Amino acid sequence: MMSEVLPSGKAGLPAANSAATGTVSTQLEPDMKGWLLKWTNYLKGYQKRWFVLSKGVLSYYRAEHGAGANAGGRSAGGKLSIRRRRKGPRAESKGSMMQCIRAPRSPTRQNTPSESKKDRKKHKKNQAEMTHTCRGTISLHGALIHTVDSCTFVISNGGTQTFHIKAGNEVERQSWVTALELAKAKAIRAMESDDEEEETAANTIPSEELILVVRELTVRLENLKTCYDLITKHGAALQRALSELESGEDLANKNKIVSERATLFRISSNAMINACSDYLQTAQTQGHKWSKMLQHERDQKLHLEEMVEQLARQHSHLEQAAHRHRPNAATSASDDEDNEFYDAQEEGGSVASQEDSSFILKIPVANHRRNSNDATGSSSEGEEGNSETQQVLVVTDNLDNMDMTDRISVNSSQALTPTLFNNNQSTKVVRRRRTRVPDKPNYPLNLWSIIKNCIGKDLSKIPMPVNFNEPLSMLQRLTEDFEYSEILDKAAQCKETCEQLAYVTAFTISSYSTTSNRTGKPFNPLLGETYECDRTDDLGWRCINEQVSHHPPMAAQYCEGRGWRCWQEFTMTSKFRGKYIQIVPLGYAHVEFPATGNKFTWRKVTTTVHNIIVGKLWVDNHGDMEIFGEKNARGVKCHLKYLPYSYFTRDTQRRVKGVVMDNSNQVKWVINGTWDSKIEIAPVTSTSGSVENPVYKTGNYKTAWSRRLPPTDCDKYYNFTLLACQLNELEPNVARTDTRLRPDQRLMEEGKWNESNGEKLRLEEKQRARRREREAEAEKAAAEGRPYPPYEPVWFSKQQEEGTDNLVHVFKGTYWDAKVKQDWSKCPDIF
Repeated sequence: MMSEVLPSGKAGLPAANSAATGTVSTQLEPDMKGWLLKWTNYLKGYQKRWFVLSKGVLSYYRAEHGAGANAGGRSAGGKLSIRRRRKGPRAESKGSMMQCIRAPRSPTRQNTPSESKKDRKKHKKNQAEMTHTCRGTISLHGALIHTVDSCTFVISNGGTQTFHIKAGNEVERQSWVTALELAKAKAIRAMESDDEEEETAANTIPSEELILVVRELTVRLENLKTCYDLITKHGAALQRALSELESGEDLANKNKIVSERATLFRISSNAMINACSDYLQTAQTQGHKWSKMLQHERDQKLHLEEMVEQLARQHSHLEQAAHRHRPNAATSASDDEDNEFYDAQEEGGSVASQEDSSFILKIPVANHRRNSNDATGSSSEGEEGNSETQQVLVVTDNLDNMDMTDRISVNSSQALTPTLFNNNQSTKVVRRRRTRVPDKPNYPLNLWSIIKNCIGKDLSKIPMPVNFNEPLSMLQRLTEDFEYSEILDKAAQCKETCEQLAYVTAFTISSYSTTSNRTGKPFNPLLGETYECDRTDDLGWRCINEQVSHHPPMAAQYCEGRGWRCWQEFTMTSKFRGKYIQIVPLGYAHVEFPATGNKFTWRKVTTTVHNIIVGKLWVDNHGDMEIFGEKNARGVKCHLKYLPYSYFTRDTQRRVKGVVMDNSNQVKWVINGTWDSKIEIAPVTSTSGSVENPVYKTGNYKTAWSRRLPPTDCDKYYNFTLLACQLNELEPNVARTDTRLRPDQRLMEEGKWNESNGEKLRLEEKQRARRREREAEAEKAAAEGRPYPPYEPVWFSKQQEEGTDNLVHVFKGTYWDAKVKQDWSKCPDIF
C-alpha cells in the first residue's frame, strides 16, 4: 500500500487525489493526472511521481505539473512544503555574508553579496526547472497494459519502454487502468482516421480534383469581378450625386437620388463581402488538403532523391570494384579466390577451409541476466548498460587429420532425419500430404502507386493487396521454424550442457534458411486467429499458435516434440524506408529439455528486405544474438554474430560465427557457418594467449545442420519448401478460427487474387467493427464506473514469467483436449 512505502508524516496518495482529476475534462485539460509510485531501479525501488495522461501519451514528473509555479513545493496532500524557506539557514548565510564583508578586500574576490544572492536564486530556479521537467513518456498506441496485483500495473510498448506503476489502492488502480485503456482506444482511432484521410487524399486522382477545384475557384473569382464592377459603377454614381448636391438647387430631389445611390452602393458592397467570404472559405478548405498533399509529395521527393543518390553511389562502387578486380582475374587462381566478388544471391558455401574456420569475435564481458527491464526495455532512471567487450581468436587444428568417416556420418542427410516410425508404430500408416501448391499467377501491378504512400509507416499496419503476399499467414511462418526439428531431437540426447546449447544454436540459425529467397509478405493474422500443426506421426512434434493481440500485433506459440518443448511470444516492429524494409523482432523464444532441466532463451535478429523498387528482391539477416541458459543451465550462454551483407568483404556472405561459454565464461564450443547453407560446430581443445585476448584452438568440425534444398521448380510457387507447401493443406476437425479456413488466403492460393483482395477487405472491416464494439462497451463501462475486462485469448493466458516480472502468454494446455471433444464453443467468429 502507499502508506507503507511513503515516509511517515508526509501525505500519502489518497484515491480521490487522482480519481477526482480523472473525470471527463475539456480538450485543454489532461484526461487524468495524479500521484503514483513508479519503479525506478533496484537501489531506489518505487518512487513517488506525478503522472499526466493526455492525448494518448502518459508522462511523469517528479513534482506536480501544470498547477502553477509553486506546484513543485506542494506535497501529495496539498500542503505547502517550507523545507527550503526556514529562517535558520537564511540567518546562517547572513552571518557568513557579514564575515565576508569584514574580511580584507581582495582584488580576486569573485562573489559580492548581490552576486551570491543571484546564484542562490539561479540554483533554486534550476532545481525547480529540473523538478518540473518531464522524466519520461510512453505512447499508448500499441502499448500493452497489464494488471499485476490489486495495486500494481505495467505499461509496455513492446520493446523499448516499460513502466511498473503502483497505485494507492485497488479502486485507484482500476481507475487508472480504465482511463489508459480508453486513451489507447482513442489514440488508435485517431491514428486510423489520419491514415484514412491521408490515404483518401493520396488516392484521389490529382487531375480530376484539380479541374473541380479550379472550376469552383473560377466561378468565385467571376463573382468577385462582377461585384467589383458593380461597386465601381455605383460608387461613381454616388460620387456624382454628392457633387450635384453641393450646387444647392432642388435639395429634396437630390437627397432622394443620393439615398438611392448609397443604397445601391451598400448592396454592392455587401455582395462583394459575401463573395470574398465564399472565395476565402473555398480557398481555406482546399488549401489545407493541398498543403498536406504538397508536403506528402515533398517527402516522397526527398526519399526518391536519397534512394537515387544511394543507387548512384552503389553503382560507382560497383564500377570501381569491377575495375579493381578485372586485372587480378588473369594473375593466379589463388589471387582470384582471395579477391572473389560475391553477388547478393550467391548461396553460402562450406566453411571447412582453414581460413574460414579461424576467426576473431568480440563478445560481451558482463554476464547476462535477464530481468523485466531486459525483456521489454528499461525505463529506470539513471541506469547505464555495460558495453565492454572481449576479443577472442578462434583457430582450428589441422583439418587434414580429420576422420573423414566421422565427417561423412555426421554430415549425412540421414543423420538428423526424423524417425518416421518406432517399434510400436511399425504398422501405422502416415498420412500422404501434398508436395506443392498451385503455381503463382502472373498479374500485372503498378508497384509505385501502392508503395509511395507507405514510406515511413509500420509494415504491419499497411493495407496492401495480396499481390505482395504469399498464401501463408504469419502464424504458419512461425511454424516453419521447426522444419529442422531433428536438431532439437539431437540436442535432447546430449548429456553435456554446452554441447546441447551448440545444437540449440544451430536450430535457431536454421529458422532463417528459407528467408534467402522467400520475399513474399505473409498474411497478418486476425485477432483470435489460430493455427495448429500436428506432425507427431512423421516429424514427432505438434504446435499451436494464436494471435493474442492486435495493437501491437502479437502471436503466441507452443510446440512439443521428442524430449523438448518450445514456446515463444512473437511481436515485431517494422518500417518501410522506400528502398528496403527492416523487420526487428521483439519478444523471446524458449526451449526446455525436461530430461536435463536445461532451458535456453533467445531473441531473433533483424531481417532486411532490399531492392523494394529497383532490382531483384533479396533478404539479409544481421545483428547479434545471445542465447542464455536458465534453470539448470544458468550461466551458460552463446554469443552469435550474423555478419551483414557487404559488397567488398573477403568473408563468406551470410556468415554466422559464435562461441558457447560455460558459467565461468570459458569458451567450450565454436559455431561457424552460413544461415542459408549449413552450420558446423567444434569443441575447444586448448586455450592460450592472455586473459584479455585469449586464443582458443578447436578440434574437428562436425555438421550440426545442413539445409535441404527445395525443388528445382519452386520459384513457380513462391519458393516454398516441402513443409511450407503442406502448412496450408486442408485438414479435418481443426478449430473454426484456424488459418486454413481463412477465405482470402485460400482464394489467393487458388490463384483468384481479385476475389482474395475483396475478401481481405471484408475481413479487415469485420475486425474493425468488432474492435469498435469493444471500445463502445469499454466507454459505457467507464461512464458507469465499473471495470471492463480487456480481450482475453482462448488458448493462452497472461501469467508472470518464471524468474522475471514479465507478463507473458502461456499455453493453457486445453487445445488438444478440445479438439478431441470437438468443442470449439469458445472460438470467436472471425471469418
